[in-house]
Amino acid sequence: MKTDLKLRMKSPIFWFNTILSFVAPIMVYYKVSIDDFTTWNGILDVVLSALKNPYVLGLAFVSLWNNIVHPTNKNIKPLQ
Repeated sequence: MKTDLKLRMKSPIFWFNTILSFVAPIMVYYKVSIDDFTTWNGILDVVLSALKNPYVLGLAFVSLWNNIVHPTNKNIKPLQ
């Protein structure tokens, strides 16, 4: 079974989930509220803080990985 990534990339829901899977862990870690998005400087502060923090980047990439990997793909095997 091949990964259906080409087919999934045509879906706007896939792209929404991909963006959300990367952004959501960052927003949760920094406890971002809607008030933080009232200025470009506030958004830039959160983005720069996330890029400087390897733990937050790790959380974001794990979330992104979980969105991209198809759980029924036979090419990815569990550890034995």
